[in-house]
Amino acid sequence: MNQPADAGPSRWLRWYRKAARPRMRLVCLPHAGGAASMFRDWPQWLPEDVEVIGVCYPGRQDRVLEPCIDEMGVLSTRIADVLQCYAGERLALFGHSMGASVAYEVALRLQQRTGRAPVGRLFVSGQLPPHRVTPDDVHLRGDDAIQETVRGLGDPNADAVLDDPDLRELVMPAIRADFRLIGTYLPRPATALDTSVTAYAGADDEDVPAEGLKEWAATTAPGRFDHRVYPGGHFYLLDEPEVLVRDLADHLAAASATR
Repeated sequence: MNQPADAGPSRWLRWYRKAARPRMRLVCLPHAGGAASMFRDWPQWLPEDVEVIGVCYPGRQDRVLEPCIDEMGVLSTRIADVLQCYAGERLALFGHSMGASVAYEVALRLQQRTGRAPVGRLFVSGQLPPHRVTPDDVHLRGDDAIQETVRGLGDPNADAVLDDPDLRELVMPAIRADFRLIGTYLPRPATALDTSVTAYAGADDEDVPAEGLKEWAATTAPGRFDHRVYPGGHFYLLDEPEVLVRDLADHLAAASATR
């Protein structure tokens, strides 16, 4: 599953705000079938010295002709390669759903490579921690089963995309790959990161109950974990994004103040 030789930051990362002297870089990883553009409006709710960067996975948007990646280890390693030059206290990661698992795996790889705190803070949303993930076999049951699952998650854009034959043909390769990736991401003991972790979920997300969300505490040291539950389902963050992003801003301010 070779990637182009120039698959560096300019191919993987989309800057929705650049800062001359960034206090923090917030790198955001989308859900299965999602795109970096879901984060393009976030800068309006963050301080001007916080860069906002979305990760564009292969096989979507302007990378639609590239082969998709359907293995967690490969995807997280590729992203860690790109972010290694930014690793440290000025880097924060946010991931939603599949993106939360990818963000954790990226942070873990950066920590293992550098032997130090990989990021200033890890934000995980709409996902269970690595020792509690519950993969299923929907990726083995064909496109109809995958599409039914996507529609059931409550993404407000899903029906419009999947009901359009041309759009559906365009996006299904990436969705198939993502569902295989999360379907083969098996639970294992959590490895603690040398960074603080904040976990979020929607109150009506049946796949991420509050008790499961709290178990993200195992991925960091005692006293370095907190969590929030907001009204809504799996895609709660699309209902009132300002509320979530302002909470991120508060955490980022606290992280930079302790440096």
